[in-house]
Amino acid sequence: MDAATIVGLLADPVRLKVVAALALGAGTIEEVAQASGMGLKDVALAARRLARAGLVHRDGHVLALHTDRFGAAARAAAEAAPAPEPLSDDPAQDAVLSAFVRDGRLVSVPAQRSKRLVVLDHLVRVFEPGVRYPEREVNALLAVWHPDVAALRRYLVDEGLLSRDAGVYWRSGGHVEV
Repeated sequence: MDAATIVGLLADPVRLKVVAALALGAGTIEEVAQASGMGLKDVALAARRLARAGLVHRDGHVLALHTDRFGAAARAAAEAAPAPEPLSDDPAQDAVLSAFVRDGRLVSVPAQRSKRLVVLDHLVRVFEPGVRYPEREVNALLAVWHPDVAALRRYLVDEGLLSRDAGVYWRSGGHVEV
């Protein structure tokens, strides 16, 4: 069973509740109905559909969730997924960026200065050289990356990647593509 099929099955709120109740320990149609607050008929119909798809083993009123199928589908989807595009042409920088940037968001600010500089140099590229930005716009651009915009702003200024005067910022460092 593939991940898309599982997601499609769980997109139905009734089937999702049945799977949740089974995952939490319910073992019969009656227990699932009680745990989910749904009627026996709805639970039975959802259980039948989940059993036909191979996610649930059904023996009369006794139900068992095939939890191993979720992991197997997730592993297969991960193996089939294309490799992510590198964030840098430099393999060392790409390794640092891959550790701290997920889906275009900074998951955490590196504590080690050398790694933080790699991340900040990547981040500062959202600012055009020669353009002046009010603090509100700097905050908006940085918020796309991470919720702690004040820390990011401070790091960028402290490392000389952005300069500031009277609440106006401009790019003053970092790698520039030509």
